Amino acid sequence: MKKPVLLLVVLILGSAPIGTAVSANAIERACNQSNRQAASRQLCGCIGLVADMTLSGTDQRQAARFFSDPQRAQDIRMSDRASDEAFWTRYRSFGETAEAMCG
Repeated sequence: MKKPVLLLVVLILGSAPIGTAVSANAIERACNQSNRQAASRQLCGCIGLVADMTLSGTDQRQAARFFSDPQRAQDIRMSDRASDEAFWTRYRSFGETAEAMCG
């Protein structure tokens, strides 16, 4: 159940431009800019709010970088580095919270 939600978030946000500036609504902007059929303004707004509640600016910047590169997301998820594992735990929590609040 957790993997489909995370995959949905990555797919919705997957077309974020490289170098997207992070502000209070970076994930919302990336979602709105995607051409995903499931991405509505309401859903993207909700996901953006959850990101602001659960991810730091640094985490949002890191996530924005790999939304355009799914392999990077996979590399971080599979990494043995403590910092990557900690990030992935926070990112997974973001996905679960987004599903609960927005889904």
